[in-house]
Amino acid sequence: MGRRAMAPHASMGEMSAAIADQEAALIERCQRGDVGAFDALVARYSSWVYHLAYRMTGDPDDAEDVAQEAFVRVFKAIRRYRRGAAFSTWLYRVVMNACLDELKRRQRRPVPLSAVVEPDAHPPEQADPSADPLAIAQQRERQAAIRRAIASLPAHHRAVLVLCDLQGMSYEEAAQVIGARVGTVKSRLNRARLALKDRLEPVMELVRSG
Repeated sequence: MGRRAMAPHASMGEMSAAIADQEAALIERCQRGDVGAFDALVARYSSWVYHLAYRMTGDPDDAEDVAQEAFVRVFKAIRRYRRGAAFSTWLYRVVMNACLDELKRRQRRPVPLSAVVEPDAHPPEQADPSADPLAIAQQRERQAAIRRAIASLPAHHRAVLVLCDLQGMSYEEAAQVIGARVGTVKSRLNRARLALKDRLEPVMELVRSG
């Protein structure tokens, strides 16, 4: 069957439906063991999987490892996925579990100094190329200070902060990802925000500048 052509002036709803149909077809092929379809699924989601892992781990190398581990888990478990749930939510849950497992492993091994003090290893946001060197340095230091503060939070607080404040999820969506009640998400997020504010207080002037 050929790929369905899009009308030249397709509405946003029609475009969204077409994208959803393409994704569903891709997932069905993956569930039948089509490796090529799985490679296409990885290409579609690899960027945001990496960024979620980076925001949770705060380290580029760990984020790469977590992203690879998450996709291995997806490959093994995708036959159990059912279309009743949003695939993105299901995928978020797999990635978040991989991130939390990595954070647990960290508790049993020393954290490399580079994961804490090297702000330029793989910055999630690019500095404005038109800015002067001092502004670029300040921007990178602000990003590093925020990453260090987030990395210092307990894993369950970090998870809701990343999902709600950085990934833009609703309370309900975050609750589905972490397998908790909405009230639990709200409570953890409030505590995480307060803790983050306390940790950033010493460098708040730097964060606000620029």
